[in-house]
Amino acid sequence: MKPQGDSPTEVLAGLVERVTFHNSENGFCVLRVKARGHRDLVTTVGHAAMISAGEWITASGIWLNDRTHGLQFKAHFLRTSAPSTVDGIEKYLGSGMIRGIGPVYAKRLVKAFGKDVFDIIEENPDRLREVAGIGPMRAAKITAGWADQKVIREIMVFLHQHGVGTARAVRIFKAYGTVAVQVMSENPYRLAKDIRGIGFRTADVIAEKLGIEKTAMIRVRAGISFALTEALGDGHCGLPRAELIRLAGKLLEVPASLIDSALQEELAEETVTADRVRDADCIFLTGLYLAERGISEHVKRIRAGALPWPEIDADKALPWIEQKTGLTLAAGQAEAIRLALRSKLMVITGGPGVGKTTIVNSILRILDAKNVKLLLCAPTGRAAKRMSEATGMEAKTIHRLLEFDPKAFGFKRNDENPLDCDLLVIDESSMVDVLLMQSLLKAVPSNAALLIVGDIDQLPSVGPGQVLADIIGSGAVPVVRLTEVFRQAAQSKIITTAHAINAGRLPDLGKPDGEADFYFVPAADPEQAVPRIVELVAKRIPQRFGFDPIKDIQVLCPMNRGGVGARSLNIELQAALNPAGEKRVERFGWTFAPGDKVMQIENDYDKDVYNGDIGMIEDVDLDEGEVAVDFDGRTVAFLFGELDTLVPAYAATIHKSQGSEYPAVVIPVMTQHYAMLQRNLIYTGVTRGKKLVVLVGQKKAVAIAVKNVSGRQRWSKLDEWLA
Repeated sequence: MKPQGDSPTEVLAGLVERVTFHNSENGFCVLRVKARGHRDLVTTVGHAAMISAGEWITASGIWLNDRTHGLQFKAHFLRTSAPSTVDGIEKYLGSGMIRGIGPVYAKRLVKAFGKDVFDIIEENPDRLREVAGIGPMRAAKITAGWADQKVIREIMVFLHQHGVGTARAVRIFKAYGTVAVQVMSENPYRLAKDIRGIGFRTADVIAEKLGIEKTAMIRVRAGISFALTEALGDGHCGLPRAELIRLAGKLLEVPASLIDSALQEELAEETVTADRVRDADCIFLTGLYLAERGISEHVKRIRAGALPWPEIDADKALPWIEQKTGLTLAAGQAEAIRLALRSKLMVITGGPGVGKTTIVNSILRILDAKNVKLLLCAPTGRAAKRMSEATGMEAKTIHRLLEFDPKAFGFKRNDENPLDCDLLVIDESSMVDVLLMQSLLKAVPSNAALLIVGDIDQLPSVGPGQVLADIIGSGAVPVVRLTEVFRQAAQSKIITTAHAINAGRLPDLGKPDGEADFYFVPAADPEQAVPRIVELVAKRIPQRFGFDPIKDIQVLCPMNRGGVGARSLNIELQAALNPAGEKRVERFGWTFAPGDKVMQIENDYDKDVYNGDIGMIEDVDLDEGEVAVDFDGRTVAFLFGELDTLVPAYAATIHKSQGSEYPAVVIPVMTQHYAMLQRNLIYTGVTRGKKLVVLVGQKKAVAIAVKNVSGRQRWSKLDEWLA
């Protein structure tokens, strides 16, 4: 860009005709402005917290000649004010920023009320109903939307003045409501705790602008909490004290003595708890510490009770179930069923093809015939659905089983209102984290039995802790560990590959003779791998196996970042499989359009959608500012400002795929993923594929993953409590 001549600073004033681009993170915008004294529209670039077509801007800056875009006005300073012309007001209202008003209603409102329309919305909202098509519902929506918008603008301006991106303004508004600016001014560190997507560093920038000292206790204590919360993200319930002080020191850049004093205050207020794990002094977030202790107490309570059904003669029950199912049980399976029929609490673990489902089905059918009250659950919607299909009995997600109540933000089922059952079966239990397991066990009555089923060799839960591993490792509960792969299952190359990986052997990556369900496609580097993956998903797999490229095929990546990470593959696959048309919305760095496959990335109890749920976008309503997503036959609406909880899901990380199965899975395995190449990760990825698994990448990378069992040790105390 070259400045025009000496380019003195000028002032430009005019009406925003169109917002060509606006980055809600940093406020950068490109505007087309109908400026005073200029015949043609002027391209103006600058920064504004929020900007809509129809607003009036006053800007000071210089003229630049851009090689590609021609003459532009570069604003160093840009102020917006509400539009005052009829034309401006119509553009502004029609820009989709207020729910219930799109271009059609904007035209009608301006025609009815002219320049007074803003006053009418604020002071006489009843008059809105004079406009054709606006009934009480839409009028209420417009009034509420207008009020919300005013607060959101205030939040945006506040953030902007403090040098912080404004993309999360809607989240902040939802968390704090009309007192948002007051909350942020009093303690900006609350943002890091309460708002997903805002970290300590962002809050720290605001705090600094507000004049909070680096050494202020409010800051140092927030830093300690943040360091522990970050450790949660890696699955730890706590951290060794020395490690915590080191991490906090790196984050805060203050003397260790100050961190020590802040830690004493946190301990005194019981936000954190100190205890020993193995030989280390550890600091835990108190909520997690109490949850782990709670799990161990509930396990002991359930184990101590009497068996809820009369004694069952296994010598009669086993031949009966064999006759009913037409299956011959192997010795190990029969032994597992015998143990389950006399156990109050038991764990069944093992990989694919070892007959877990057969055993669970047999136990359920025997007990059902004895009129034992059964309840079945799993951590995710997909896992619950699979359990229902396998057993022919209703299985619910843990959240639905415990009846989550969004108003009280807690479960209706608990120790005071326990579940009504004689036996509770939890499937895919490796995925259940400490907090959810505590809530579940709290609701299991003392007279009920508990059967925990899961694959200990899979990745541990995304949330903190390693509940299944700790229960098995403690030796406090009877465990059946199945290892024998059944003949029928052994014909599947997916299953033999999974077991080879699990045993630390490099699987057969050669070209199979004829049709198979497992393939390895070599790719030397990301430049080769990406087009190969796109071609496999879009053309080769659908043509050869008849799978739907969007619904049936899932790309699973070891990590999010990098050229063959889930992020960049999503962009490539979205462009190949569902290029966006006119009906689309761009938010939080992604494009969303009808037909896109998306994944929810956090639990939203109000909407009843949970981390890892996959849906399809049905519609993008630009008038209402809403995206409609179909999750397993149920439509859920997201406001544009809430789209930070959705990401495209053509590719996802293996971590996010836990508990799900897909007809076909494609997994890139490259040495670029070095940090993430672990045996349990590749094993979990391969076992997600039902009918087809394709690995794409380097044999060397597969070998690294198979050898690497380091899978980071998580800091938790549950096994010690149980033992």
